Amino acid sequence: MRTDTLQAPFMTDHLDLLESHAMFILREVVAECERPVLLFSGGKDSAVLLHLAAKAFAPQQLPFPVLHIDTGQNFPEVLAYRDRYVERLGARLLVAKVQDSIDQGRVADPGPLGLRNRLQTVTLLDAINEYQFDAAFGGARRDEDKARAKERILSFRDAFGQWDPRQQRPELWQLYQGKVNPGEHLRAFPLSDWTELDIWQYIEREEMELPSIYFAHERDVVLRDQMWLAVGPFVVPHPGEKVERLQVRFRTVGDANCTGAVVSSAATLGEVIDEIALANVSERGATRADDRFSETAMEDRKREGYF
Repeated sequence: MRTDTLQAPFMTDHLDLLESHAMFILREVVAECERPVLLFSGGKDSAVLLHLAAKAFAPQQLPFPVLHIDTGQNFPEVLAYRDRYVERLGARLLVAKVQDSIDQGRVADPGPLGLRNRLQTVTLLDAINEYQFDAAFGGARRDEDKARAKERILSFRDAFGQWDPRQQRPELWQLYQGKVNPGEHLRAFPLSDWTELDIWQYIEREEMELPSIYFAHERDVVLRDQMWLAVGPFVVPHPGEKVERLQVRFRTVGDANCTGAVVSSAATLGEVIDEIALANVSERGATRADDRFSETAMEDRKREGYF
């Protein structure tokens, strides 16, 4: 009998190690905190995070709700996926709407075609205060942006929801201190050490479903600010802009008016993985207009309380 056949079930690869560590973080935070919540956008990273959470606490249901900050400018395919995925898990879905923050005068209305991405911070902090969450799981990865690379796996926020990169707790030997003071909360990032390629390889291994916009399809797009934006209710062609019908896919999910597509023929998980393996720019750096305000755009928003 072949020895490799006997050994195969006991072999551990890098995805097993990443999965094990992520589930350890999820369980540690739940053990330390009283009212955690998982932030879910419907994108690939939060989908992997929710999948890991379901595995970490199986066969029980999730011991915390799922929260989506809805800007009102989402891709419809992503919202349909969100509802389908959460319902399948039997999880409790909370939706906090940026439009409600606008109606209440909490943030200024940028207009029907204006960017709402940055307005999410106020809506998120209001939801955390309303439900008194003391921990929020997020799907951020360090390879996405230099500001995220500076952040610890457990990121503590003060009573105003703000992050101070100079006041972070050490995490030596993967020892985490999850205790929070009254009025404060923490953000936990179990996927911090994952790369975009890891995410896609794990999705393939776990046979996970994703929103269809992650795979190549034909769509009307316009070239704006060096990005292909999908024509629709939130992206109206400007005078002089040419609408083109191209085969594209999205590497990241955000608001429709600030998330660019990439020209691609990758229609399967294997083809996407091959494409990502050759990419030399992160998905946010290549296709997210909301990260182009300045070199410190992400860090500035995180200091304010952003994801």
